[in-house]
Amino acid sequence: MADVLSQSEIDALLKSMKESTPKAPAASAEQAPAEQKAAEVPQTAPAEDEYSKYDFYSPRKFTKERLKLLRSIFENYARILTSQVNGIYRTMTDITVIELRESRYYEFVNSFHENDCMTIVEASVKGKGKFSVPMMAYVTPGLTLTLSNRMLGGGGEVIHVEDDYRYSDIEMSLYKRIMESIIHTLSDGFTNYIDMDFQPTRVEENPSMVQEVGLDETVVLVVLNVDVTGIASEKIRFCIPGTMLEQVFRIIDSRKMLARGFKYSNNSDTIMHHLENTRFPLTAQLGTVRLSMEDLYRMKEGDIIDLNKTKDSLLTLYVGKQSWFRCSMGTHKRNIAVRIEERIPRPSDDDETEDISRLIGEDSGDDAGDTGNGSDDDAAPKERAE
Repeated sequence: MADVLSQSEIDALLKSMKESTPKAPAASAEQAPAEQKAAEVPQTAPAEDEYSKYDFYSPRKFTKERLKLLRSIFENYARILTSQVNGIYRTMTDITVIELRESRYYEFVNSFHENDCMTIVEASVKGKGKFSVPMMAYVTPGLTLTLSNRMLGGGGEVIHVEDDYRYSDIEMSLYKRIMESIIHTLSDGFTNYIDMDFQPTRVEENPSMVQEVGLDETVVLVVLNVDVTGIASEKIRFCIPGTMLEQVFRIIDSRKMLARGFKYSNNSDTIMHHLENTRFPLTAQLGTVRLSMEDLYRMKEGDIIDLNKTKDSLLTLYVGKQSWFRCSMGTHKRNIAVRIEERIPRPSDDDETEDISRLIGEDSGDDAGDTGNGSDDDAAPKERAE
């Protein structure tokens, strides 16, 4: 039979339990301040990558490859413009592309001050005509006045003005001259991809009133930094409408595909067709003679120049500047004509070089040589050598 606990044993057991239970709360009491301290210490969130928010109401029109192509065009333009500005205005500048991004037209307009001037530029592609919308260009007043000072013979000082500076009438005329040189250089920047022409049409003194492009129209903003002698940093900004760029990229793509087609396809028939229709100058040379300056000075109408050749001697027929045939002179349908008698053997490279050099020397020094237009009948030689 199982043992039964007595009352004393039960009391001892309960007492031992009462003595052991307070230890757990003590331990929990010790852990509570630690947990509070841990709660008080702010937990650092793991670092998250920063992403730009995408606006689904105004999606991007141009891919990164398109913008990269456009950046390379303007980087080439910046190098050319740097050389041009340094040479024309005799100042040290360094022009680089610092920003090229897709945006909305109202962002470009809102960046202007009240007295800023914006240049409207018409662009056209040879063989395609003008674009329906123009592009816009802006130059900070500090750069314009510095270059104007150099144009008028000033020193190398850099002129600093406020952003809302207003041009005078004379400064406006100089501003237009400077913008013409800056804008015309754009054609050189695009020349590796497309043959474009840029012409400044007018200057807008109130850019916010320009309605050439809708305010929500997608545009590409290009910002060039102009470091003037390491002292001042000016800006040149371009605003290119998205509709214009779409047509430009379409033309560039079509030309790339056309070039790729010519590269991999067999176009021998096309090349031969073009060669067959190529025109070459043919020259029948009667003879050459050298004259002194005195004889040339005393030459008059009716003089006869002896070419030291018989009347029945063969003429030399040249294709371009290369002699190819021996021929005789006569008439054909009452016109002077030549009949090919034989072909001149192909000379060696050294003889060919000497022959061409002799022809060049004779053409430059013996323009007074005489050429006669002969026929089947005897005829006296005339005044020209060829």
